[in-house]
Amino acid sequence: MIGIDEALDTVLAEVEPLGSERVPLLEALGRACAADVVSPEAVPGFTNSAMDGFAVRGEDLAGGRREFAVVAEIPAGRPNARHLFAGESAKIMTGAPLPPGADTVVPVELTVALEGGVLLTEAPAPGSNVRLAGEDLAPGDVLLERGDRVGPAEIGLLASVGVEALAVARRPRVAVLATGSELVPPGQPLAPGQIRNSNSFTAYAQVLGAGGDPVLLGIAPDDVAETRRLLAAALEQDVVLTSGGVSVGEFDFVKQVQEELGVERRFWGVKTKPGKPLAFGVRGGTLVFGVPGNPVAAMVSFELYIRPALLALQGRRDLYRPYVVARAAEPVRAAKGRTELRRCRLTREGGAWSFTTTGPQGSGILRSMALADGLAIVPTRHPAGPAGEELPVQLLEGSTTQRPPYPA
Repeated sequence: MIGIDEALDTVLAEVEPLGSERVPLLEALGRACAADVVSPEAVPGFTNSAMDGFAVRGEDLAGGRREFAVVAEIPAGRPNARHLFAGESAKIMTGAPLPPGADTVVPVELTVALEGGVLLTEAPAPGSNVRLAGEDLAPGDVLLERGDRVGPAEIGLLASVGVEALAVARRPRVAVLATGSELVPPGQPLAPGQIRNSNSFTAYAQVLGAGGDPVLLGIAPDDVAETRRLLAAALEQDVVLTSGGVSVGEFDFVKQVQEELGVERRFWGVKTKPGKPLAFGVRGGTLVFGVPGNPVAAMVSFELYIRPALLALQGRRDLYRPYVVARAAEPVRAAKGRTELRRCRLTREGGAWSFTTTGPQGSGILRSMALADGLAIVPTRHPAGPAGEELPVQLLEGSTTQRPPYPA
């Protein structure tokens, strides 16, 4: 068996970023930018008022003038070509273009209306309350780099310079296949000895969360021929994700069928708990993952290896979950021959993080994941310790370029 870092490096070494497609701006949310995007224009495009008030000449204020004639009114969206001369002002609204000759805006709350004019109760510094043309963006400024995730702020930024469509990485298509004759989909009654197929549903959600396009292929029963048929269909996608059938039981023949279909094995077995019987291979450009059938082991395996691979396929650089160092709020149980990833909840007090596990940590207890904020990383052969011991905790939200520390 190999460690987490070696397994993750092996997976990422097989990733070749997918191609791109052009989509309308509003369809780019959550996608990865496929090429650098530069601004085609300046923002703001013209010098304008930062607030409602009166546009004046700064040199008048510097000279001590406090009473001005109001010679124009300028609402937003309607430029006024009237040049301001000494002693003149223009009533102006937020976002309206500054008139020629003016370089300062006096907020309306610092003024008193006069007949045909305005009196300043306080004078701002010359140049105040004005947004200069191009102070936010200049033509040619890089707005997004290749691999950046497009979020709501990026959508607004691109719209502000007139971008209507964007080149984004193609979503990786991920075949999701559960294995085992004991599995039953939701909505059907359970016969004695049967269990619900939750793995396909968690995998579907995890794939969506990583920007992929899940393709549900159902359940492969404990039958070699049917498993071969479904796996052959799965191998037409960019990524294959099977759950179950990768251990050493009599009916665990997913690895065998993969090999018959030309999948080249890269590794089988990782020194982790949960997630030991993980298989990874490739066929052509298709990445093939076989995760354990236990629900928690399947989800943790996705977090550690499949999610980074899906992001890398999209050209993303932020492949990893963030992590924090947290103190155990309970005694730490010893770890034996594998790195353990214990589901935990995080709290923050006085600037320091602490964690507690989410109850029983069996790899079939899906509730332990549903309650978790993160995964406490306990090194191999770590001795039992008292409360207060510090450990890295990998979060289950967010993305970063820094890989969490996975001790061997």
